Amino acid sequence: MTVNHDWTPASDLDDAFAWLEEITGERALQWVKARNAESLEALSGSEAFVELEQRLLAIVNSDERIAYVGKMGPFYYNFWRDKHHERGIWRRTTLDEYVKEHPSWDTVLDLDALSEAEGENWQWSGEVWLRPDYARCLIRLSRGGADAVVVREFDAESRAFVDNGFTVSEAKTHVAWRDRNAIYVGTDFGPKSFTESGFPRWVKLWRRGTPLEQAETLYEGNLSDVRVSAWRDHTEGFERDLLHRSLTMFTNELFLLRHRQLIKIGKPDDADATLYREWLLLKLRSEYQVEDRIYPAGALLVADINGFLAGERHFEVLFEPTERKSLSGFSTTQHCILLNILDNVKSRILVVRRENGDWVSSALPGVSEIATVTAWGIDSDKSDEYFLATTDFLTPTCLQRGIAGGGPPTELKRTPAFFCADGLEAKQFDALSSDGTRVPYFRVSRTQLEHNGKNPTLLYGYGGFENSIVPYYDSNVGAAWLEAGGVFVVANIRGGGEFGPRWHQAALKENRSRAYQDFIAVAEDLVARGVTSAQHLGAMGVSNGGLLVGNMLTARPDLFGAIVCMMPLLDMRRFNVLLAGPAWVGEYGNPDDPVEWKWLRKFSPYHNLSADEQYPPVLFTTSTRDDRVHPGHARKMAAKMLGIEHANVLFYENIEGGHAGAANNKQVARLSALVYSFLRRNLFPS
Repeated sequence: MTVNHDWTPASDLDDAFAWLEEITGERALQWVKARNAESLEALSGSEAFVELEQRLLAIVNSDERIAYVGKMGPFYYNFWRDKHHERGIWRRTTLDEYVKEHPSWDTVLDLDALSEAEGENWQWSGEVWLRPDYARCLIRLSRGGADAVVVREFDAESRAFVDNGFTVSEAKTHVAWRDRNAIYVGTDFGPKSFTESGFPRWVKLWRRGTPLEQAETLYEGNLSDVRVSAWRDHTEGFERDLLHRSLTMFTNELFLLRHRQLIKIGKPDDADATLYREWLLLKLRSEYQVEDRIYPAGALLVADINGFLAGERHFEVLFEPTERKSLSGFSTTQHCILLNILDNVKSRILVVRRENGDWVSSALPGVSEIATVTAWGIDSDKSDEYFLATTDFLTPTCLQRGIAGGGPPTELKRTPAFFCADGLEAKQFDALSSDGTRVPYFRVSRTQLEHNGKNPTLLYGYGGFENSIVPYYDSNVGAAWLEAGGVFVVANIRGGGEFGPRWHQAALKENRSRAYQDFIAVAEDLVARGVTSAQHLGAMGVSNGGLLVGNMLTARPDLFGAIVCMMPLLDMRRFNVLLAGPAWVGEYGNPDDPVEWKWLRKFSPYHNLSADEQYPPVLFTTSTRDDRVHPGHARKMAAKMLGIEHANVLFYENIEGGHAGAANNKQVARLSALVYSFLRRNLFPS
C-alpha cells in the first residue's frame, strides 16, 4: 500500500467516522451498544465463559487478597472492594490488628451507601491528608472512574464530610493542604484555566470561609504546559512550600514559594527534583555537566539544598547506571533513602544513609534475587520503617515490614495461590532487533515445553513513557491462560524504562519504529525457537501498548493469529486534539507540524489500514468514561475495519471505568473473561 504523506490540519480532516468522537452522542452510543451486543453474543454464550468469569470474579473478590495500607497518624488505611462492597469501603485499623491473619477493620466511608444516598456512581480516587495531625483530608470522588473528580473535605474522626468545608466541583483538579485553613488548588476557574492537555494551568491559594472564585492566584502557566501544581512539605523542621510546572511530559521546573515569591531551583529542565529534609535529589534524564565533570543520564545526585540555592554545585552520586542497570525509583524514610534498582530487569534494593559526613549504601537484607521487589517508606517523617513487596510471575505476592538499617524484614501478608503453578517456569531470553539491539523478554511456560510451533502464546508489551514492565503475579493470566496451557511472554522493548532514560529516548518521536521493531523481533524469536507460530501467537497491549499492537495489526498482520487492543491510541493525526492528547506530543511528535506528521503517519494504525490486507482477528476495548485516552480511537478503528471485507473485528466498550476500563470487580472479571475467551478461541488448536 502506498502511503500518502500529504498534510492537512486536524480540524479540516475529512474523517468518515468522526461522529464516533462524540463521546455521549446518541448515534455514537447506539453504535457502541450494537457492537457490545455482537461481542457478548460471540464470546459470552458458552458454559466455559460463565465458568471463567465466575472464577475470575471469585479471585478479585477474595478476602485473602493483600489489603495494602497507608499509615496516616496512628491508623493504617485501606480501600477495599469485594462481593459485599461493589464500589468499595474506605477503612482503617491499627498495626496490632493489621499484623493479624484476619484484622478487625473500622469502616470510615462506605461508597455504596454514599452513592445510593446521593444518586451517583461514585468511584474512589484517593485522598489528600492534612498533616501533621491527620484529622482531616480532601477526598477525591470520580463519577464512573474518570480522571475528573469532585473534591470534598472530610473529618476522619467524626467520619463525615465537613459542613461548608472545602468543596470543588467536578474537574481534573489538583489540591493540597497549605494549613488547616487554606489549600492550594488548581481547577476549573473558567476560560483558559486549563492547559491544552486538560490539566490545571493556574495555582491558587484558597482560604477557608471565602468563595473559591476569590482564591488568590499564585502562578499562571502557559496554555502549552502540561500542568502546574503546588503543595507544602510538612516534614518537621523542614516545612516549605513548593510549586511545580510541567512544561512537557519530560521537562519541568520546580520553585520554592517564600513570602509569595518564587525561587527557582536551577536544575536541568529534564531532571526530576525531590526535596528530602536538607537535601536536593536530582534524577537525571540526560547528561549533566558541572564544571569539568559529566554526570550520566539515569544517575541520582544529591546536594545540600541551601548550598545549591546559594550557587554551589557540589554533588554526590547516590546511583550511577550501567548499560543494563537503571534506577526504577526511590522512596525515603526518616533517615534513609531506599533505591529500587533494575539489573537486567531484575530488582535490587539499596539502603542509602548519611554517616559521618558520607553517603553509605548497603543491600537491603532478606531480598529475593530473582523477583520484582519494591520498597517504600511507611512514615517517612517519623520513622525508618518500610514496606517491601515481593512478586514474580509464578509466586504469590508477599508483603513484608522492616526497619531500614535493621535486620531482615518480617512477613506480614501473602497472596494465596490463585492458580496452579506446578510444572511452570519463568525464564528470561534476548531477541535481536533489526538494528542489532538486544531486547530482553520473559517467557512463562510449562517446564517441559514442546518446541513444535503449536503452543498458544500471548505476547504483551508497552514500550513508552519510560515505564518498565517487570515480573509480576497476575492471577488473571495464571487462571485464564497459563493453566489452560498457554505461554505468556512480556517484551521489554525500547520506549520503556527498563534500562533508564536512554532506553526510553531511543524510541521517541521519529525513532518510534524501534519499539515496534523490538516487539516484532521478540515475536519472530518465539517462532524461530519453535515456541509458537503465527497462527497461535497473540499480541495484547493497553493504552500506549494499544498503539503498539495496533501497529502490529497494520504492519505485521502475517505474524499474529489474534490481537487484543485495549484503551488504545490509534488515530495519530488527531490524538493531540483529543482529551489529554496534547500532553503526549513530547513522546510521539506533533501531527500539526507537517514535518513531524510524516513520521507520525508511519505509525498511525488508523491511517495504515488497507482494504486489500488480510488481518488477524482483533478485539478492541475501551471505556465511555475514559477521559484520558479518547474512546474515539478504538471506536473509529473498529468501524473502519468493519468496512473491510473478511475483517474479523469485535469491539467492547464499558460505559464506566475510566482509563482502567472497569469500575468494579464485576466489570473487571467480565472484561478479563471476554479478553481471554477471545484469545483462547483464536489461538488454541481447534
